[in-house]
Amino acid sequence: MAKTRHLRCRGHQPQFNPFRFGCGRLIRFPRFTRLLLACLTTLLCLISHPVLAHLAHGISVENLSPTRREALNSPPSLPGKGAGGLGLEWADPQGVKSQPIYPAISSGLNATQSDLAAAPQWLQQGRDYYEAGQYAAAVKVWQQAVPAYQSQGDSLNQAMVLSNLALAYQALGQLPDAKNAIATSLQLLQSQPNTPEKRRILAQAFNTQGSLQMAQGQAQPALTTLQQATDTYRQVGDEAGVIRSLLNQAQVLRVLGLYRRELSTLTQINQTLQTQPDSLLKVAGLRHLGNALRLIGDLNESRKVLQQSLEIAEKLSSPPDQAAALLSLGNTARTQLQAEAALNFYQQAAATQGSSITQIQSLVNQLNLIAEGGLKQDIASLTQPLLPQIQAQLTDLPLSRISVYARINLAHSLLKLAQTKAKQDQPTPDSPLPLDSSKIREIAQILAIAIEQASTLGDQQAQAYALGSLGELYEKTQQWSEAQNLTQKALILTQSINAPEISYRWQWQLGRLLKVQGNEDGAIAAYSEAINTLQSLRNDLVAINSEVQFSFREGVEPIYREFVSLLLQGDSQNTSPERLEKARKVIESLQLAELDNFFRAACLTAKPVQIDAIDQKAAVIYPIILPDRLEIILSLPQQPLRHYATPLPQGEVEQTLKKLRLELTDVISRTFLPLSQQVYDWLIRPIEADLAQSQLKTLVFVLDGSLRNIPMAALHDGKQYLMEKYAIALTPGLELLESQPLTRGQLKVLTAGLSEARQGFSALPAVEVELNQILSEVSGEKLFNQEFTKTKLQNAIEAIPFPVVHLATHGQFSSKAEETFILTWDDRINVNELNNFLQKTDQRREIPIELLVLSACQTAKGDNRAALGIAGVAVRAGARSTLATLWSVNDDATSALMRQFYQELAESSVSKAEAIRRAQQSILQDPNWQHPYYWAPYVLVGNWL
Repeated sequence: MAKTRHLRCRGHQPQFNPFRFGCGRLIRFPRFTRLLLACLTTLLCLISHPVLAHLAHGISVENLSPTRREALNSPPSLPGKGAGGLGLEWADPQGVKSQPIYPAISSGLNATQSDLAAAPQWLQQGRDYYEAGQYAAAVKVWQQAVPAYQSQGDSLNQAMVLSNLALAYQALGQLPDAKNAIATSLQLLQSQPNTPEKRRILAQAFNTQGSLQMAQGQAQPALTTLQQATDTYRQVGDEAGVIRSLLNQAQVLRVLGLYRRELSTLTQINQTLQTQPDSLLKVAGLRHLGNALRLIGDLNESRKVLQQSLEIAEKLSSPPDQAAALLSLGNTARTQLQAEAALNFYQQAAATQGSSITQIQSLVNQLNLIAEGGLKQDIASLTQPLLPQIQAQLTDLPLSRISVYARINLAHSLLKLAQTKAKQDQPTPDSPLPLDSSKIREIAQILAIAIEQASTLGDQQAQAYALGSLGELYEKTQQWSEAQNLTQKALILTQSINAPEISYRWQWQLGRLLKVQGNEDGAIAAYSEAINTLQSLRNDLVAINSEVQFSFREGVEPIYREFVSLLLQGDSQNTSPERLEKARKVIESLQLAELDNFFRAACLTAKPVQIDAIDQKAAVIYPIILPDRLEIILSLPQQPLRHYATPLPQGEVEQTLKKLRLELTDVISRTFLPLSQQVYDWLIRPIEADLAQSQLKTLVFVLDGSLRNIPMAALHDGKQYLMEKYAIALTPGLELLESQPLTRGQLKVLTAGLSEARQGFSALPAVEVELNQILSEVSGEKLFNQEFTKTKLQNAIEAIPFPVVHLATHGQFSSKAEETFILTWDDRINVNELNNFLQKTDQRREIPIELLVLSACQTAKGDNRAALGIAGVAVRAGARSTLATLWSVNDDATSALMRQFYQELAESSVSKAEAIRRAQQSILQDPNWQHPYYWAPYVLVGNWL
């Protein structure tokens, strides 16, 4: 067994434990993972500023530095519910249940004559502290200014300082004090004459109040307050304030799920900015808009807007604004997975004379990007000159939140690099990673400063991150009890400050630690809490682009998979029914989370339902790919759940599925059969007898990962295809299923299609034949070529209640909603647009759309999760079922299959799943079309009845 290196605790201090490593050097060890790192990386450039007494002391917007001016009136950024949340560059801060660090403001404080003279200096000093991220120091100074202005009877400046104090309290997580400060500020302002000075400060106070309301989860009141801020900014002619408050509103609209209104607001902002002359305010506004567009996933437009910001900054010769724009362009390019371009932007930003904040983030982002891998250049050649620059910059940074997170970011990157090297030096795959102890010591020294700074600042969030990260480092060095102790402390702290978006990370970490120590029940409890917390955070987690909030596949999805693995480990015959049911629910929750992530919106509702309530002749099969095995849960009507596992490395499963997919799409190849039989043996062979004994007619699959790319109909038992024995359907989960059978009667079908080449896609000459053949079997309407436009399609759907909509046109399914679309004569309809007008139509009529058929679409090449787009269309298209194709199919075979499908569907006793099965069988019987390429890619998703 590999020898474990120990990090031993030797001392104690009031705020946190110091640790010694090696020769007794005092250090502390946090570590930050990729999920949090994405948020914290962005945080370094996301700092805003409180307002000064411009009018009273002669400080105007144009007199401020670009760094100060760029986010005037915007609250500070915090890690948590999505950096970039309510304001231009800030997130809604977390609520807090602990006692405030500083006493609340009292109207009974007295001010001396010297205090009155010092008030303007205190105001500026507080501003400087705030800009440096030293919020506690800003609070102390501004608290002295409050009674000074009060004694002068200067209510306007008193209200302004109180508004600033609310921002600082909010940054510190002291929500009660922040609420008290902004309430007092607003009360003072209401009693003042309605002058421009009063309205300007009132607009700022509304903006602050809106952020506090969002911190309490009061999205609708926050929207109302921010609308008041916008109106007030308009009254004083503050266009910059209007733009900022509109951006704040856009973020609230996203939280409320009002995505079309959010897009409309952002479009309005862009139009306003385009009409303004070039100025540094316009530069900043465009940059913030570009950042906001990145957050909602409109990456191409984000890059376009940021490029415009850069060009104007260059024209106006503002190096700080140029550097900030380059940094944002790097973030967008990174989100677009263009690592080389991102690195180039970061390098340019670091080389441009910008603010120290922009420069340190540009440098740290470079290192983080290098640590992630994927760059063509040699890692050593990139990191060697970079590290001294980062360390020099960090040394010069003052004590602040910025310096804390910069060090955490740096430590994460260094640890990632150390792990990469350790994997290269790893003697065997199962042996512990040989981490370099000197590197661990170096990382620990960097993080020791971060912990000390967080403690000194009284920043409870930063302390929670640091404690949990320290626990994770102990986990890496296999010191389980120490890791568990620190993780529990971090968890207690996050819960005390009401920060569930941090809590789930430490709940997950605690589950891992308890599992490795053999405490299975405790591990299950911890994982359950993590999943429950994630469920409560759906809106916050999925509405933000992964560059800021999280990497779903690395920071969220593993929690579900690890939990299923934990629940189902051991002898499958002895797994309790309770564990099986919990595992089934976790798999369903994972499907829901993946779709939430696909849409970047928690727009789906789930209702628990039993298979018995849907179909007494159907079985539901839940396969899930785990690192060491393929687990399958089987649900049969009126029977307890059962499960079985096949010990297989995940790599082998993925490779087999990839080869099978390639072979199935190669019409000349005949080597698909062994692979098809192999997958059949994994999924179906163990339950053949149970299925036969239950006299089932339909198999419903809730597929996981790469399995979605494989048509289950093409699995082969050595004698026949699975489709020849059972009707087959897919569903993202029973809990998302509309469990009503097809409404029978005279079937009316709206058909639409393209036969001509359009928008770079090839011609589909058999489409007209396909549509004519369908209409020869059923009644309906046809939109063909020039008639098939977005507008005419929507008008046709609204005019007549067609239960079936059949679209024979090019399209693409992708793992990204913005890249999942169908082609019309004049445009593309992406999945969200399809949802918007189909569901809007559905609300106006009694007969729902029973079936949406997409007969010529395909999954995106090179996207191993592209079939997720089919599930996305299925749950958002407003139809109870969707029939789609996994790859582009033969024109003639499609026409024949669809004609047979509608013949079968017209019979009242045939389910949709059975109708497609019979149609596939008819194609299989044709000697020219026996290869699965011709008939297998048709998959029915959703309701199969």
